[in-house]
Amino acid sequence: MQDVIAVTYLWFKAAHIIFMVFWLAGLFMLPRQLIYVHAASAGSDEQALWIKRMGLLRKIILTPSMIIVWIAGLLMAYQIGLFSGGAGLGWLHAKLLLVVLLTGFHGFLVAQVKKNARGERPLSEKQLRLFGEIPGLLLVLIVILAIVKPF
Repeated sequence: MQDVIAVTYLWFKAAHIIFMVFWLAGLFMLPRQLIYVHAASAGSDEQALWIKRMGLLRKIILTPSMIIVWIAGLLMAYQIGLFSGGAGLGWLHAKLLLVVLLTGFHGFLVAQVKKNARGERPLSEKQLRLFGEIPGLLLVLIVILAIVKPF
């Protein structure tokens, strides 16, 4: 039975890493695309094209990848004892908190896309550029927690 758990753990880990890369790539792209929409006139063909592209990015890459990351991650967490009170998993609690923040950031960006689709521009280009750094910072912290397991 241990062999089955070990083998499935590695498959979940592979899926988790692969789809984390896809998800983060999309989260790096979306703020940049919002900057491009920002420069387009409201109601223009250019705006419509960027809105379409962002919708496809969200539907094809971002949301499915996020869901797979969560499912694979929770299955791995279950296998290493997170839900049964396993010891030495403080790093995993911190990582989960950061992934929740990353998920919230994903939702924030989706809301911004919808506002831009309505012709609203609630954020400046500078703000969008700064928001574009958030996934990278969270990625650094998450990888350190997952690899180094400092606590």
